[in-house]
Amino acid sequence: MILFYLPLFFMIFSGLIVFFSLRKHLLLTLLSLEFLVLSLYFLMFYFLSFYDSSYYFILVFLTFAVCEGAMGLGVLVGMIRCHGNDHVSGLSILGW
Repeated sequence: MILFYLPLFFMIFSGLIVFFSLRKHLLLTLLSLEFLVLSLYFLMFYFLSFYDSSYYFILVFLTFAVCEGAMGLGVLVGMIRCHGNDHVSGLSILGW
């Protein structure tokens, strides 16, 4: 059973590595976050289907994931309108 979840854990760890290594563009950071959300979705789906549990929690998770993606795109559009680019290093408030 652990071999079944091994590719999913590899997806999560590779998404975390990409998220922590990309610090230049906000768009690439948001894409790595969406990759993490997608891999967590697959992990929860396989876990809940293995135990024949309810899939209602997956719908709630997808709702929050869509809200997170829309909020990230809103921040990205607002940042591009104010600063002209999506370079994170140009922001003094975030301090990345």
